[in-house]
Amino acid sequence: MSLALAVRKSWFEATARARVAGLLDAGSFHEILPPAVSQPSPHLAQLELPGAFDDGVIAGSGRLAGKPIFAIAQEGQFMGGAVGEIHGAKIVGLLRRAAQEKPAAVLFLIDSGGVRLHEANAGLIAISEIMRAVLDARAAGVPVIALVGGSCGAFGGMGIVAKLCSAILISEEGRLALSGPEVIETVAGVEEFDSKDRALVWRVTGGKHRYLMGDCAMLVEDDIAAFRSGATEFLSGWGEPAPSIAHLRASQQALEKRLAAYATYRDGLQVWAALGVAEPENVPMLDRDSLVAVKEGLPT
Repeated sequence: MSLALAVRKSWFEATARARVAGLLDAGSFHEILPPAVSQPSPHLAQLELPGAFDDGVIAGSGRLAGKPIFAIAQEGQFMGGAVGEIHGAKIVGLLRRAAQEKPAAVLFLIDSGGVRLHEANAGLIAISEIMRAVLDARAAGVPVIALVGGSCGAFGGMGIVAKLCSAILISEEGRLALSGPEVIETVAGVEEFDSKDRALVWRVTGGKHRYLMGDCAMLVEDDIAAFRSGATEFLSGWGEPAPSIAHLRASQQALEKRLAAYATYRDGLQVWAALGVAEPENVPMLDRDSLVAVKEGLPT
């Protein structure tokens, strides 16, 4: 085994705390509401469900390559990273603080299936408040960068939140969509979408597909160090653009064209071929650098 492989630490398999520790400068992270003072969800206790001292999310400040950074990290291993009232309040609080203190960026480590249905309206309201807080931080000139590569991906309300962020950095293992495969299968039937077909799931919602579609700004390896270097590189040459109606309208027109072009397709393979990928069947086997080269060579 090579040294590179020996020291590689998977983002997909890591806990939220391990991701934050490896992402930010060593020893720089300061957690807001640490374990000793954090509060578990009262709603879960009423349902006799086990809670978590941090309610499945970590929020705090630190540094990335010396720059002041705020970081939010969802723990996908607790209730699938689902958003409840306390969970959402911690995220909203940090985003509002970012709008006031203006760090270099907020890094949002998303790993969530969406809203915590156990908490019903409280969870739904939390998602809506997160959406507004992301946009408020961006309007204040603070970029909010989503990092997606965890086992739960970014689905449901958190899929919308990811797309409201300034940019998304994703790994091949990451997934991004509105409705999860199991939800689609339950509602529309296995004939519409087979959630057990893992290759299909990743061809439709996975990081490679999202990168080729232009939904994500950068594709990185499934490695904590790769996410760190990717975030550092991205922030070094990028700033939050001023809000613009013209930009929003252009984005809307692009989405309308996408819907018209791909609405009848049922597999990423069909979409990749339509995009101009010469050998779409080979995309799942390509490494990161090869896929980037394919993306750069696509017709504009």
